[in-house]
Amino acid sequence: MAVVKGPFLFCLMALASLCACTEAAKPSHYSMPFNRSSFPADFIFGAGSAAYQSEGAAHIDGRGPSIWDAFTKKHPEKIWDGSSGDVAFDLYHRYKEDIQLMKRVGLDSFRFSISWSRILPKGKLSGGVNPQGVKFYNNFINELLANGIKPFVTLLHYDNPQALEDEYGGLLNPKFVKDYTDYVDFCFKTFGDRVKHWVTMNEPNGLSINGYTSGTFAPGRCSNYVGNCTAGNSATESYIVAHHLLLSHGAAVKLYKEKYQQYQKGKIGITIVSHWFEPKYQTASCREAASRALDFLFGWFAHPIIYGDYPQSMKSLVGNRLPKFTEAQSKLLKGSLDFLGVNYYTTNYAESAPSTNGVNVSYVTDRQLTLTTSKNGIPIGTPTDLDWLFIHPKGIHELLLYIKEKYNNPIIYITENGLADANNSSLPIKDARKDSLRIRYHYGHLSYLAKAIKDGANVKAYYAWSFFDDFEWDAGYTVRFGFTFIDFKDNLKRYVKYSSYWFKMFLLK
Repeated sequence: MAVVKGPFLFCLMALASLCACTEAAKPSHYSMPFNRSSFPADFIFGAGSAAYQSEGAAHIDGRGPSIWDAFTKKHPEKIWDGSSGDVAFDLYHRYKEDIQLMKRVGLDSFRFSISWSRILPKGKLSGGVNPQGVKFYNNFINELLANGIKPFVTLLHYDNPQALEDEYGGLLNPKFVKDYTDYVDFCFKTFGDRVKHWVTMNEPNGLSINGYTSGTFAPGRCSNYVGNCTAGNSATESYIVAHHLLLSHGAAVKLYKEKYQQYQKGKIGITIVSHWFEPKYQTASCREAASRALDFLFGWFAHPIIYGDYPQSMKSLVGNRLPKFTEAQSKLLKGSLDFLGVNYYTTNYAESAPSTNGVNVSYVTDRQLTLTTSKNGIPIGTPTDLDWLFIHPKGIHELLLYIKEKYNNPIIYITENGLADANNSSLPIKDARKDSLRIRYHYGHLSYLAKAIKDGANVKAYYAWSFFDDFEWDAGYTVRFGFTFIDFKDNLKRYVKYSSYWFKMFLLK
């Protein structure tokens, strides 16, 4: 049930009270009007979600468990509200009405991920293909296209098959590369006649850190001096996992380019998450810390994909714990993209921190820096309901120009950018829909994105995160990122938020 109050006139009335908000967010380099006509004519505007966060239907129609199914059952204490994605917002059953909501807003494209274990329940082709899973994605893709919305598909969004974890340790084992390649080969062959944009994986840096350094994400591995984990090694495992993810990406891109791209005419890339980092103080030490922070988060994956090797700062500080690429692997990775997906949310201050001299070593200590969100008691941007997310739109401009200069100005798609509200159960839905801060957030970031394009950044698309309130990983349902309010207490009813009306108006030509 999608609740939309009144005709389009209501949209104008509802947003009248928000003009001051967007005006306050407007950088000095723009004057009204500011809308999609401020971007190139072929620029893509979309929004997204991911399979485990949205689909639900976790235990029906032949789907096998993912590492997130196992993690949320085994470690509910690591999810802020003890919840799971078993039901999420039930996109699996309600996709037709949800696509109508996307169409009403005017999205050019919708970004979603394929659940590997819904298609291959055992994680391998030899374990059998689930025809019901294939049917769902065929239907979903066809429904998007029938409504004029381009599918933008992520092949792996955190939810590796649990079967591979059980069999050989999943991403810790180089066997993962072949099984992943077989899986994406099946996806290219089955859906590539209609899907023209592929992301090999979402935030492999985030998966490596949260899943294998801190243990806060599936599969929940870390050293006992870092967190409450039953197994893991925070000094080594995140680097091993990242290495196997990079090799998986390289293999997938090679396969697509050699076997499918010529006749399917699609494009393939990877999505990396990164904050922007400002030196906390204008000292050489702080500037070096900010540079190191970018190397350890963004460059960890971007550098091998553009240049064929890890950043020098990582090689120097991590030493022998950082895997090495063979000459063939380096060649495989170098230039392995048609576009680079970038997820940006916020900016941090960076300053140097001393070495731990080999004590309680982890990815976090290897960076030898401290990240903060305030300086002299003043926050770096407008605070939000997430303690790590401060609104700092200029950061997206700085990050994009940094990528332009350091990584040869690749084609970039902003694949995530968004703001979360706290899930306040005592707040009436009519008030929860009035998300003026989200409007301010997107307006500000789109303004600085347009400036980055004018300054030479090669950006071709913007996907807001997210179109719906969903299951937000370790935060569960305690926060809401969506343009669409999901009533998790009343049959998952959909209610359009003011930000959705605003985005609709922004997209009107």
